[in-house]
Amino acid sequence: MAGTPFTYVEHERIAEREKEGPPTVRKTVRKAAAQSPVKRFNARLGLAITASVGTMWCAYIFAVIGIMGVTAALTGNTGLVLLVGAVSGYFLQLFLLPVIIVGQNVQASASDARAAATYKDATAILAESRQIQSHLAAQDAATSALLDKVAALEAALLKKS
Repeated sequence: MAGTPFTYVEHERIAEREKEGPPTVRKTVRKAAAQSPVKRFNARLGLAITASVGTMWCAYIFAVIGIMGVTAALTGNTGLVLLVGAVSGYFLQLFLLPVIIVGQNVQASASDARAAATYKDATAILAESRQIQSHLAAQDAATSALLDKVAALEAALLKKS
C-alpha cells in the first residue's frame, strides 16, 4: 500500500531563525558599529547612561539634590541654591536628556527588530500550520480509503457466510 500523498517542506524562516538567533540590543549596537566607530561609541554611551539613569540609585541621588536645593533655599544659602540649580537645570537637563534619547532610540531599534522577527516567526508558524492541515487531510483520505476497503471486505465476508 502506498504512503500518504504528503511531503513536508520546512519553512525557510526556521533555518533563518536558527542562524540569526534572537534580536537583541547588543546586535543593534553592532549594526551601529558597522556604520562607524563614532556611532558605535554614541550608541554604547547612550545605552549605558540610559540604563544608569533608569535606576533607583539615580533616583535617590536626584532626590538628595532636590532636598539640598530646598534646604538651601529655606536657609538662605544662595551659593548652594545656585550650585544645585546649575547642576539640576543645566547638567541634568541639557546633557542627560539628549543622551537618554539616544539610548532610547537604540532600544527602540532593538524593539523594532524583535517585532519584525516575531512577525516572521508568526508567518512561519502559519505556514507550518497549513502544512499540518494538509497532512491531516492526506491522512484522513488514507484512513477513509482503508475504512472503505475494510467495509468492502466485511461485506464480502458476510455474503459468503
